[in-house]
This record gives sequence, C-alpha cells and structure tokens, in this order.
Amino acid sequence: MEYLENASNWISEMIVLYGIKLVSALITLAVGLWVVSILTKALSRLMDRKNIDLSLRGFLKSMTGIVLKVLLVVSVIGMMGIEMTSFIAILGAAGLAIGLALSGTLQNFAGGVIILIIKPFKVGDYIEAQGYAGSVREIQIFNTILKTPDNVTIIIPNGSLSTGSVKNYSTEAQRRVDFVFGVAYGDDYDQAKSVLTAIIEADSRILKDPAPFIVLSELADSSVNITVRVWAQAADYWAIKFDFTEQVYKEFPKAGLNIPFPQMDLHIQK
Repeated sequence: MEYLENASNWISEMIVLYGIKLVSALITLAVGLWVVSILTKALSRLMDRKNIDLSLRGFLKSMTGIVLKVLLVVSVIGMMGIEMTSFIAILGAAGLAIGLALSGTLQNFAGGVIILIIKPFKVGDYIEAQGYAGSVREIQIFNTILKTPDNVTIIIPNGSLSTGSVKNYSTEAQRRVDFVFGVAYGDDYDQAKSVLTAIIEADSRILKDPAPFIVLSELADSSVNITVRVWAQAADYWAIKFDFTEQVYKEFPKAGLNIPFPQMDLHIQK
C-alpha cells in the first residue's frame, strides 16, 4: 500500500508539473501565433510605406512568417522541458530526411530566390512561360501566380520557372504589331497599299518612329499577301491589333479590293 501511495503521489506531482508546463506552452503558442500575425502585418505595412518592390513583398512576408513560427515552436518545446540539444539533433536528422524527400520543393525555393535576384520579370508584367501566359500577380516562396486575361489563376513552380525560358511582354515600353493581309490576284496592289497607309495615318496610337512598314511579301496559292508592321505603346498592342483588322475588313471592299479565301479551279477534259 505504501508503494502504491508513493507511486500515486509521484504521478500526481508529474501531472501537476508537466500539466502546468503544457498549459504554459499552449498559452505561449497561442499568444506567439497572434504576435507573429501582428508582426507580419506590420512588416507588410512597412514595405508599403517604403515602396518595396511588389515582387519582394509576398516573398519576404511568407519567409518572415515561416521563420518566426519555427522559432516559436522551438521555444514552446523548450518550455515543456525537452532537451534542446537532443531536439536539435533529432530535428537535424529529420530535416535531412525531409530535405531529400522534398528536393523539388527546395528547388522551387532556390528558384524563387534566383527570380528575385535576377528579376527576369516583376509583379504586373505579362509573361509567357511553361506553356502559360498571364500577368504576374505574386511571386511567392515556392510558386509564382499568374492571372490570365480571362481571369484564370495559374500557379507555376519557381524551380521550373527559373530554369526555363520566359517571354516577357512588358519589359519594353513599345511593341511591334504585325499583320498579313491577302488580296485577290488581279487586284491593284498600289490601291491596297494606299488604303493601308490611310488606316495607319488615321490611327494616332500608331507611332511615326519607327516608321510603318508595308510590303508585298508573298504570292500565295490563293492570295497576294501584304505584310504590315507598325509600332505602338505596349499598352495599345491588342487594341490596335483588333481595330486595324476590323478597319481593313471594312475598307478593302469599299476600294474594290477582294479578300480571298482558299479555292481551287478544276479543269475537266473530255
């Protein structure tokens, strides 16, 4: 009976001792997570005031949150009486195993760092990469988020994005708009060129320098193809692309020019 009583007392003392530590650790964890949230929000506001590059904001915010949470968890474990040296050894071994298992994730992290250092694109740029195209909305630790013109979200891993080809349409302030228009054989090429020149001169969005380019480029199977190249501000690219095509479709028939379609002449011999 004395042995059971001693054991019961020991168990009670352990429950009280570690129960208090556990409650303290849980309270510290809850308060710590609240503090981490406040600090990350404060960092976000600070970056807004300092006009930090948008490409860096999401990355730094995510990284800061992860580091603070890891430090908080380590502190909570220490409060519970677990030896930190043993814990660090275990954490190191676990980290190695996790690192091997998550090598692709680490590659994405390294890719995010490379993107932020080299800056092949930034938030707001319209890019084409990995078979997708869209505006860069956010550069995160592991992924880059794109928004397509039809409002679809695309998430691309930073690893493949940093090592693959990226076409950035927003780097230069000006872009060249290319067209190919066909007229029928027998139509007046000079008349077609005159109509195209008039459309160009009437559009104030088309730049005079570099000068517009109009040339007969190909004698195709069913049409005489005319290549038109004009320069404009990058923001006006698609508007000019659509408007110019519409104007040609309206003005060519007025000038007696025929827009051909593929056709074949059959000669039947008796």
